[in-house]
Amino acid sequence: MFNKKEDQTVDSKYIQQHLANERTYLAWVRTAIAVVGIGFVIVNLHFTLQDEISDTADMVAIMVGALAFLLGTTIIVFTSYDYMRKRYQINQQTFRASKNLIILLSCSLVVSLLVMAILFVIYLINKMS
Repeated sequence: MFNKKEDQTVDSKYIQQHLANERTYLAWVRTAIAVVGIGFVIVNLHFTLQDEISDTADMVAIMVGALAFLLGTTIIVFTSYDYMRKRYQINQQTFRASKNLIILLSCSLVVSLLVMAILFVIYLINKMS
């Protein structure tokens, strides 16, 4: 019933590669969700724990949250594209490792984290004064 030759698809020839591709994709999705979650936590803590209203601190907290959301969304879009590209390449036996996407995502993560760190320092300085 299940192991008939006519029931096999192109995907079934490369099950291990497809499963590895899915695990990589899901790891990126978890990373994106974590980035977005950190942004929401920062915004939520700011608006929950603040003692007095500060327009600058409010704007910085909102910018951090928006940056985290934008970064998480970007990660999901790029990795979804990469997942589908790898799926096709695996089936066509033309797979090539995607170093450009890794460089792009890594650099954007580092730059975004640096921007968020700078915004957090501005937030702390504003909060102390």
